[in-house]
This record gives sequence, structure tokens and C-alpha cells, in this order.
Amino acid sequence: MNELPLLSIILLAPLTGALILFFVKEDLTVRYVSAIAAGITLLLSVFIYASYDRVAGGMQFVEHIPWIERFGVAYALGVDGISLPLVLLTAIVTFTGIFASWTGIRTRVKEFHIALLILVTGVFGVFLSSDLFFFFIFYEIAVIPMYLLIAVWGSTRKEYGAMKLTIYLMLGSAFLVIGMVMMYLQSGTGTFSIAALAGADYPVEFQKLVFLLFLIGFGVLAAIWPLHTWSPDGHVAAPTAVSMLHAGVLMKLAAYGLLRVGIFAFPVGAQFWAPLIATLATVNAIYGAMVAMAQRDMKFVVGYSSVSHMGYVLFGLAAATAISINGAVLQMFAHGVMTALFFALVGLVYDKAHTRYMPDLGGLAHQMPRVAAAFVIACLASLGLPGLVNFVAEFLIFSGSIRVFPVQAVLSILAIVITAAYVLRVAKWVFFGPRNKKWDHLPDAQGIEMVPIVMLVAVLVFFGVFPDLLTGMIDSSVTALLNGSGIVALGGGF
Repeated sequence: MNELPLLSIILLAPLTGALILFFVKEDLTVRYVSAIAAGITLLLSVFIYASYDRVAGGMQFVEHIPWIERFGVAYALGVDGISLPLVLLTAIVTFTGIFASWTGIRTRVKEFHIALLILVTGVFGVFLSSDLFFFFIFYEIAVIPMYLLIAVWGSTRKEYGAMKLTIYLMLGSAFLVIGMVMMYLQSGTGTFSIAALAGADYPVEFQKLVFLLFLIGFGVLAAIWPLHTWSPDGHVAAPTAVSMLHAGVLMKLAAYGLLRVGIFAFPVGAQFWAPLIATLATVNAIYGAMVAMAQRDMKFVVGYSSVSHMGYVLFGLAAATAISINGAVLQMFAHGVMTALFFALVGLVYDKAHTRYMPDLGGLAHQMPRVAAAFVIACLASLGLPGLVNFVAEFLIFSGSIRVFPVQAVLSILAIVITAAYVLRVAKWVFFGPRNKKWDHLPDAQGIEMVPIVMLVAVLVFFGVFPDLLTGMIDSSVTALLNGSGIVALGGGF
């Protein structure tokens, strides 16, 4: 198995599935082909996760094929303890997203799955690429299909949500292109290797400028305040599987890029802007939670909740201690699974009741006990209950950052209290409030609808009980990269 190009298979399986779908006519066959393609990526992701040498650390399963040698561009893939959990996350959310769409998508089924699999190819490419040129190409591939997926198969002002998302993300990409070209030219390395570019010696003022470009560019997709307004609209307009990928995976591309390409390459620039990042992340956490509290649409609640939880990720990255970055990477994984579960459940309720407006719902636990139980678990994960992986992530973030940014840390922790208030209120309002006989006919989740629910709940609980299966892997790479970047020499944090 080790002689096979496993990462290329993971990368190309969704794309191959999309190409096969061009020749498929039956909707059911389309779903089966998509599930098989997603299943292949999931099985291989689990295999490389289990096979990764945590003691050795560093990039493993490396593939390297020179492409444009004049400019040092190569098809280069590899995973380390930071990217591998995110590859596993993508595989899990993709596989469950296919099944979450099994009954929800009824029109133009083939085109939907083709666009979805192309999007997933781009996501895998970002996490697997160790060449900056291909990193950006895959980054754009992951973003572009979102417009079609929302505009064609979405709901609730879908054209507005799709266009707003596209304009914001394309604007962010413009900043990234400028920063990456400046980084390549200034490095003098003659290569687009991310490791080589990160190891180059950049002037202090150059680091401050280019890191700011990356902060803006990646910050748009990470929904950093005040560049976040596209995200809730996109969440609400998107179909279920796309919402799962949007919040569960796509927003993590930006945080991963800011860490891999920004902080590790420009430690002095990151140090300079860290107070700003920490402040904006705190606003994200509190503002997102408070706005979520005021929503009446279930999807808007989860959408603003994602803005709030991404604030925790950015806060951990801003502190830049080994513990806080460990927590930030783990939070990317934990939040991705949790929010995918939320959107899968909201999608089920919407498909059956044809409304997400919470005042119209009530007492659904009577008719949908399985959905209600899973929703409560997602709520408990969101508020950081011990025993679920989100608790470990948030604990690491705040324990690693409170000495660096004590005021912002305390304020951000208050957002957890607000989160507890709004998620429990939603659960009470929708599932445990006064029973509305109007919904007595609603069936519970059953059959294939249970696949995403069971898988996502199992992941939250499994890694909550055994967090070291992720944190040990993450820490091996974070510590090495921090030492190599010189951030530790700056005092172990910003």
C-alpha cells in the first residue's frame, strides 16, 4: 500500500467520480457512484491516518512530480499532523453529505453531484498540496462551484446568497494572489515549495505587509469580522450537503492557509498583527453568538454559530503558542464535524416540515426522537461539554492563549455562556416546546437518513473520549514547525 500514490488517489477519486457521472443517466446510479467515490476517499483517509508515524512527524506519504521547472512549480503532495486531521474531516463530511442529499436533492441530481465532487477535489487539493502554486489553484477550485451549487439548488434568496459569496471570496483571492507573487519573488528560492518559501529570510516590513494581505485574503473565507457577512447568507441559501461542506470544511481552508502560509512563513509579521487578530477573533466569538441568539431561522442560528466558533480558531492562531495552535487545529476538526451534524439535522427538519422558522415548530421530539437526540448532542458539543471533542479543543485554545491575551481570552470565554443559552433555547423551542399537532404526521429519520447522523455523532464522541489520537498527531507537527519558524524564539507566542 505504501508504494501506491495514496494521496493522489484521495485527490482524484472525487474528480474521477465526477467524470464518470457525465455518462450516467439514472439518478439512483448517480448517487451510488458519488457515494463510492466519497467512500474511497474516506477509507484511504482513515488508512493514512492510522498509518501516519506520529513519532517521526513531518511530511509523510510524499509525492513529487516536477511540472514547470523554470518557475519551480511541481505537483507535490504530502500530509503532516496539521493537514491530516483536516483531510480526514473532509472525507467524513463529504461522505455524510452525499447521504444527507440522498432524499433532499430531487432535481438535476447528476449536475449537483458533479459540482459537489469537483468542489471536494479542490478542498482535498488545498490540504494535500505542498506546492504554493497548486495550493492556490485548488483553493480556487474549491470556491468556484459554490456559486452554482447555491444559485441552482439553494433556497431563501439563493441568487443573492450565491453572488454575495462569490464576490467576497473572489475579492479575498485577489489579495492572496498579490501576496503569493510577492512572497515568491522576494524569497529568491526559485520554487513554489511551501516549505522552501517558509524557510526564506524576509525583511521585517515585507513580512508585515504580506502577512496583512494573507490575513485579509484568508480572513474573508474564515468569516473574520467584519468580512463575515457573506457567510450566514451563504449557509442559509445553500442546500444541506453544501452547507455541511461550507461550514464544516471550506471555512477551515482559510484558517489552515493562514497558519501554513502566513504564520509559519512570516512570524514577525504575524507577531505584529496578532493583537488585531485576537481582538477581531474576540468580536467574532461574542458577536456571532449574540446575533445567533436573535435568529428565528434554524439555519441562520447555525450560520452565525459558525462565525462565532471560527473566532475561537483565529484566537488560538493569534496566540501562537504550541498549546493554542494545537487547540485551533483540533477546533477546526471538531467544529467541522459538529456543524456538519447541525446542518444535516436542520436539513432533515426542513425537508419534512418545509420550514425552518422556529416559532412555527415545536415539540418535534415527540415525532422525531432520533433527530431530537442527535440535535441535543450537537448542542452539547457546541457549548463544549466534556466528553465531546469540542471541549478538548476549546480548553487547549484558552489555556494556551490566556497568558498571551488575557483580556480577550476572558471575553471570548463569555461567548461560550451565550452559546449555551442559544443552542439550548433552539433545542427547547423546536424539539421540546409545546407540541404543535400540525406536525404530528412528520416521520423520524430512518434508513439512509441515519447514516450521516450516526457517523457524525460517533466521531464527536470517539475523539472526545480519545482526544490524544488527534492531539498527539497535531502536536508533533506544530512543535516542529514553530521551532523552525522562529516563533518560539520570539517568546513562545505573540
